[in-house]
Amino acid sequence: MSCRCRALRGAITVEENSAEKIVQATRELLSQMVQANEVDTEDLVSIIFTLTKDLDAVFPAVAARSFGWNQIPLLCCQEVEVPDSMPRCIRILMHINTEKTAQDLKHIYLRQAVDLRQDLVP
Repeated sequence: MSCRCRALRGAITVEENSAEKIVQATRELLSQMVQANEVDTEDLVSIIFTLTKDLDAVFPAVAARSFGWNQIPLLCCQEVEVPDSMPRCIRILMHINTEKTAQDLKHIYLRQAVDLRQDLVP
């Protein structure tokens, strides 16, 4: 099987808009995404983070940098503000090189974010 660039999705909610809570939640989500999909750091291509408008205490990329991921392109954006959408939510789109098929990837949704994609949560 050949290696392809694939995208992993993940999301997590935080209790409050604080740098500590945002970094902790982002680290937790990144760790679970990498572990569940057996991602080697060398296979990381790039990561896009989005935050809801109510989270602005810190860039979630700080969490990735704390893992030593200093050569991986990271981008932080504000999520589109939609009425009645989930508050205090961090979303991640992680691009990886892998031999896994799209169906083999395990997308990770934690805390209240499981409600975003119940079709992807075991």
